[in-house]
Amino acid sequence: MFLRHLGVDWLDKLKIVKEPCYTPKRVTKENIEATLEYFKNNTYNKQIRAIVLLGASSGLRAEELYQLTLKDIDINSRTVYVRHNPKNNQTTKTKRSRVSFFNVEAQRALESFIKQFNKNKRLKSLFSASHISRLFRKAPIKVKDLRKFFSQEWTRRGGDYAVKEILMGHSTKGNIDLSHYLYLNEEELKKIYDKTIL
Repeated sequence: MFLRHLGVDWLDKLKIVKEPCYTPKRVTKENIEATLEYFKNNTYNKQIRAIVLLGASSGLRAEELYQLTLKDIDINSRTVYVRHNPKNNQTTKTKRSRVSFFNVEAQRALESFIKQFNKNKRLKSLFSASHISRLFRKAPIKVKDLRKFFSQEWTRRGGDYAVKEILMGHSTKGNIDLSHYLYLNEEELKKIYDKTIL
């Protein structure tokens, strides 16, 4: 409007670019199984199985998975703490820490991998970004697709939308209910998670 007010003559020749239509990638249980099968004989099979099942059942971003330490995972309660602690090289998109959970299959995979991780000092971190990205270069799905699977599977199972938003760490800006009214503690979130995922 301002340029038109100034009488800019080339304004009418501008072509307005249409917003691209984006269709999310569909990720199914079959894709997860195909990925686990793809890595079946890989040297790092236990590590890969752990990150795939953890990512698929927790909804963490790929970067959040890469930043996890042993202290962030409570195997017994099937809880993962996603920390925003820049001093410890841990950041989240919303700059807020949160909690999520993982299923029994991921629990078993993590138990097996962590046992191996503690014995073998070859790996310096649970899920190094460069190491994992290299392994997944030709895999059926990428680590970032695990979050898509969680979101889609949660909805396919009829899970509560607000709880999914909380577990996935979505921004609550613009959502009055999530930012001003809804508060669920860890125990309540886990109860809903277990009801939906287990």
